[in-house]
Amino acid sequence: MKSSARWTGYPTHVTETCDEGGANVITDMATTVSSGDSRALPGIHTRLKQRHLLPTEHLVDGGYTSAVLHHAAARDHHVTLVGPLKASGPWQRKEQTGYAREYFTIDFDNRTVTCPNGEVTGNWLEAPAMAPYLVARFNARQCDPCPDRSSCTRGRSARTVNFLPRHPHEPQTRNRADQQDAEWKRLYASRSGVEGTMNEFVNGHRTRRCRYHGIAKTHVQHILTAIAVNIERLSERDPHDSAYRARPPTAFQQYLDAHSLPQPLW
Repeated sequence: MKSSARWTGYPTHVTETCDEGGANVITDMATTVSSGDSRALPGIHTRLKQRHLLPTEHLVDGGYTSAVLHHAAARDHHVTLVGPLKASGPWQRKEQTGYAREYFTIDFDNRTVTCPNGEVTGNWLEAPAMAPYLVARFNARQCDPCPDRSSCTRGRSARTVNFLPRHPHEPQTRNRADQQDAEWKRLYASRSGVEGTMNEFVNGHRTRRCRYHGIAKTHVQHILTAIAVNIERLSERDPHDSAYRARPPTAFQQYLDAHSLPQPLW
């Protein structure tokens, strides 16, 4: 019998600085009704812009990433989102086999799509009004004789490729390629620091226990908690000492050090 735990309440979204050489200061607190992280991101960027605190690069976890959000952040706020984008293709992604969308060459100028074996289709359909994706369809004459058909499609019909319009599609492709780069992984490792901040909120300030009723008052609690955390961090710094001081090691880091265990970058 499978059991699971569920939280009832308001999700909290914390944004903090992570520049080397300075204190990690919380710059935004969002309290939402929806559990969807991606829905909170536009509001976070709008508030940071109003306070003149927009970052050049915003490191986020996978819940805040999508091709549309990457494009919107760059278009509306000139912010580069840094976060993992899932690979395309339902069963191809799950099984790590077969030809996902990344294996197809999309030519937006000529409105054609080329499969990994060189078959080209010009059967290019514009997205419906309520759908963000374009559609390219191959025909049975192209797919049925193909020796790799089972690695491409498992249905009776020929392969259909769904993809975003050009402006969100191109940064999506670049981001997925960047995720394999060691420099990108080192940059993204800095985001793990906010997990320690969440632990500080939960265990140090009992953020999971609402002291008030309603989202408005709960948000006030979150704001006051963030102010307290910032005061604690800034008070630990000597105003006459500009040298960077790392945060004290967590209990888990102390355990790794005590047992001579490595601390890889996740």
